[in-house]
Amino acid sequence: MTSETDPAKQPEALADQTPSATTRDVPAFGWSGYAERVNGRFAMIGFLAVLLVEALSRDTFLHWAGLIP
Repeated sequence: MTSETDPAKQPEALADQTPSATTRDVPAFGWSGYAERVNGRFAMIGFLAVLLVEALSRDTFLHWAGLIP
């Protein structure tokens, strides 16, 4: 086994490949699986927030936000 493929000889390379706490994806910028998963989770939180605003104000979100009269 060479030192290029031996993980024990390259601990700094493994530090960059540490997976997320909740998934096996490695955090990365750009169009990665990790970024898409995080984006989807934030979208679900935003959708839930809109539903809560509508339920608590008893008005549509677009009207509550002032986007329609």
